[in-house]
Amino acid sequence: MELVALLPAFVLAVVLISASPGPAMALILRRAAVRGFAGARPTVLGLEVGLYLWALFAAAGLAALVAASGVAFLVLRVVGAGFLLYLGLRAWRSAWRGSRNPVEPPTGPTRGSARAFGEGVMVMLANPKAAAFMIAFYPQFVPGGWPLFATTALLALLQVAIEIVLYLTLAALVGRASGWFRRSAVRRRLDAVSGTVLVALGLRLAVDGR
Repeated sequence: MELVALLPAFVLAVVLISASPGPAMALILRRAAVRGFAGARPTVLGLEVGLYLWALFAAAGLAALVAASGVAFLVLRVVGAGFLLYLGLRAWRSAWRGSRNPVEPPTGPTRGSARAFGEGVMVMLANPKAAAFMIAFYPQFVPGGWPLFATTALLALLQVAIEIVLYLTLAALVGRASGWFRRSAVRRRLDAVSGTVLVALGLRLAVDGR
């Protein structure tokens, strides 16, 4: 019953955290705008797999080791920042190429889905802030005397379920206008803006301290 009493606060915290802007939101919005709802689903699932893994790492103590190790934290921060910069530069390149060639080369659905899923996992796992967040967040909702790993795994499943519903709803709303977003001029502007956001997030992660 202790856990049940804590659930409303946990759900509210998850909703507020999920709605905050960041790399996850930027990826989902861009993917839904360009590829529609179906194209955004692998990105959402990849992000949630990465989140669940971090939750398990936190429960097992691995996330604490990463957060405590200056070298590990720095390496993960550099990798995460580099990947966000890569995604941002790729969006910029798409905007520049689109201005010269409005016809986008087709991408196979399987290959595109696998890449979107991988990007989601990578963005979440390569974010050291996620490790620090998990360490601070979940213990608040684990009642005294309850097994840490099992309770964290259960709470993380609830968070994943909530975020999947929220993010897929957002992707569905944006995806309804994907035909408009795919117009050549609109797509170029979208790529330029999303690329700028991702580059800014990457630079912020690179220069941010703990």
